[in-house]
Amino acid sequence: MYFSFISFQALSRTCFSYLLISLVFINGYQAEIRSRDNKVIPIGAMIDVNSRVGKEQRIAMDIAAQNYNNNSNTYKLALHFQETTKNSFRAIEAEEMIKKKVEVIVGMQTWTEAASVAEVLHEAEVEVPIISFVAPTVTPPLVSIRWPSMVRLANNGTAYVKCIADLVHVYDWHSVVAIYEDDAYGGDSGMLALLSEALQKIDSTIEYRLALPSLSYQRDPGMFIRDELFKITENTQSRVFIVLQSSLEMAIHLFKEASQMGLVDGDSAWIISESVTNLLDSVNKSSISYMQGALGIKNYYSENSNEYKDFEAQFRQAFRDKNPDEDNRDPSYYALQAYDSIQMVGHAIDRMASGNGNHKKTLLQEIVSSDFLGLSGKIQFESEQLLRNPTLRIVNVDGKSYRELDYWTIENGFFTNISTGVGKNGSSRNAESLSSVVIWPGKLQRVPKGWNLPTKQKPMRIAVPGRTSFSKFVKVDYDEQGNPKYSGFCIEIFDKVLELLGYDLPHEYYPINGTYPDLVQLVYNKTYDGVVGDMTILAERLQYVDFTVPYAESGLSMIVTEKSQESAWMFMKPFTWQLWVATGAILIYTMLVVWYLEKDDNQEFQGTWKKQISTSFWFTFSSLFFAHREKMHSNLSRVVMVSWLFLVLILNSSYTASLSSMLTVQQLQTNVTDIEWLKKNNMKIGCDGDSFVRTYLEQVEKFKPGNIINISNENYYDPVFRNYSIAAAFLELPYEKVYISKYCKGYSASTPTTRFGGLGFMFQKGSPLVRDASRAILQLLEKGEMKKLEDIWLNPDTCSKNLNSENTESLKLGSLWILYVISGATSTICFIVSAIYSLKSNKTPNDDSQVNDSRSYVRRWKSVAKLTSKIYSRKHSKANKVKEDVTDCPSITPEHQQEMALQLPEIITVSSPPTQ
Repeated sequence: MYFSFISFQALSRTCFSYLLISLVFINGYQAEIRSRDNKVIPIGAMIDVNSRVGKEQRIAMDIAAQNYNNNSNTYKLALHFQETTKNSFRAIEAEEMIKKKVEVIVGMQTWTEAASVAEVLHEAEVEVPIISFVAPTVTPPLVSIRWPSMVRLANNGTAYVKCIADLVHVYDWHSVVAIYEDDAYGGDSGMLALLSEALQKIDSTIEYRLALPSLSYQRDPGMFIRDELFKITENTQSRVFIVLQSSLEMAIHLFKEASQMGLVDGDSAWIISESVTNLLDSVNKSSISYMQGALGIKNYYSENSNEYKDFEAQFRQAFRDKNPDEDNRDPSYYALQAYDSIQMVGHAIDRMASGNGNHKKTLLQEIVSSDFLGLSGKIQFESEQLLRNPTLRIVNVDGKSYRELDYWTIENGFFTNISTGVGKNGSSRNAESLSSVVIWPGKLQRVPKGWNLPTKQKPMRIAVPGRTSFSKFVKVDYDEQGNPKYSGFCIEIFDKVLELLGYDLPHEYYPINGTYPDLVQLVYNKTYDGVVGDMTILAERLQYVDFTVPYAESGLSMIVTEKSQESAWMFMKPFTWQLWVATGAILIYTMLVVWYLEKDDNQEFQGTWKKQISTSFWFTFSSLFFAHREKMHSNLSRVVMVSWLFLVLILNSSYTASLSSMLTVQQLQTNVTDIEWLKKNNMKIGCDGDSFVRTYLEQVEKFKPGNIINISNENYYDPVFRNYSIAAAFLELPYEKVYISKYCKGYSASTPTTRFGGLGFMFQKGSPLVRDASRAILQLLEKGEMKKLEDIWLNPDTCSKNLNSENTESLKLGSLWILYVISGATSTICFIVSAIYSLKSNKTPNDDSQVNDSRSYVRRWKSVAKLTSKIYSRKHSKANKVKEDVTDCPSITPEHQQEMALQLPEIITVSSPPTQ
């Protein structure tokens, strides 16, 4: 007994002395081999040996250390496992590791654990290399300066989050529910931020965040998870669940409760991150069945190398010996990672042993300079963090196992195969979908919609305006049993939209006798899922609800009465004054040319100058009505008349058509000019009091509230117009179309200058149905179906198309000028040809005939001069002749009579055409 006591005291003194000497020589625990006498390299392993991951990591480290010790004749690796649990304080464990004189610390499964261990060593000024199995989601910029001895054998969360976002984008899901296990320190907030940013780039959002506390903090995890999942079903429509970070135990609890609640079925979709998917090989068959149809992201590693096959055989044997109760004995990615960490330390020790003394590196420097192909992949570092971007495998849980679908990298996205090794070429890009068929939850044969689809047992509740100003849009009738029947433009469009959705949408209509703001409130507080009716898209309403794209344009239109534009000069309006002047000018010109061409041969155009002018004018004027009776002797005259009659034919037709249109279509003129005239004259106006139009007229157009009369029904507008209660009515464009088509006469509508968002269907904020319904509406617009429905409901063919058009315009000269040019040119050419022909025919070979022709020519021009002189003298002496007494006139002497008799034959002779 005494000897034992003395021995214990001696042993205690010896241990204390050894510890004291060790603390003196450690000198900050630089990772450097001190001497060849100390061949054992102690390595501290901080893992949770009670968890599945910890069990795998311990066996993998033992195998790696054993393989190194068997092959090394110089150094030996000694592993010191800290018997910890997931909830133990890592700072205390780090202090224990310092006391054990470890040269390297390996492990840590969360970034909080790794950071706490690094901080303890930094404060103690101990530079022991720390190999962490985890990296922060977003690498802090000063992490290498703050903890220079930390080496991160993992990638940050950027690649994993981008892969999740690509999966969401491939299947066109627009809202998700993010679920993660909280580490009590908010360590996963960075992952949430990355996911939210990545989803925004693909037009998707995180609709709900569910943080699950660690299992050690819960007495009844199942009940807690059920309560949280129930909140999701009540408060969200999204059914795309993304498990960001979770332990395997928590994930099994989550899927078990979700499966029992029916959330792993129907149109739900689940995506599990690598923290769980990497352990699917370790999950019991009964537990993995709860994850049926889930998509998982798993780190890729090659299983074909001889090194892996040797390790796998050793691992299965060792794991079966130490854990006989475990069903699955295959190593996971975390076991490979742990094996590579010990192998990395062994390679660094060997390089130090073979180096020169003058250029000897520390153990930390050798670890960071590692460059080899491990079981988990390429081991190479940059700024103390793993350099390679991970290659991920997309797997699909099917039954009690899983199937591999595709591969993914940041550079290539999804691809179908890897020909030779990781990162080699030989992959085919598939950006539209995964190449393999996915087994979805509930064995769904199509891609899940990812939101809570209505069922026949729980149909979508759609509110419908029970009373509207214009029944063409929505009308609610009741049969004899009191059952409502719904019809109208909006109802028919919604039925067409449902046909194009590609899936069933059970729904029920509910008539609501409230105002439009009331309908917005009922959808906002989730009493109803949506509204089908004549709802105008407004910026204010978008704060509370979502709208589809508009199916009808909207704008503020002013309707006023019109008065008739009757006039005694209506017959002059078919032609403009320029056309009338041109017609008169060409008429006179044609008359003169015809007279010139016909006066020599045609006796009807001969006689006194009065008779010639009147005959020529009457002939040309009567040709306007094709009533001329005079015969033409000259071919040139006929040519002139052909071009003239063609012009007359076109003029007659145009005039008749234009005048008929003006006389048959009532010409109306508005009584009101514009909005400013209404306000200036303090006139009363009408509008729908239930809509936003009244507020707009008061606040924007500045009408006095007392001058605005609420009109609740389309049938009340006409009476208040007739009794002059209002001077104008303001309606949205769709309502204006209905009103004008009903009241064809006496009203005019202005073109809207103020535009609104249009009419659309309204749904709850964030409803995925908005996108699908909008796509269907655009298809209806592109196919012309929407125009057909508008023509049926809003623009029936009951009124003339000209009623709403502008008044018929007068015919302008620009429309017929070419006919006038042709007629005038034809007349001119014929006149010139006739004149030239006359000159040539008057020339003969002998001089006598030339003299006679010359005399005849002179006499002809003398007669024209005398005729002109008589016209002029008669015009100016007419007044004097009226005053003169008949008896004052000189008597005609025989000499004078003889002179007149001689002159008359001369005139007649001159007027005769030359002898042919």
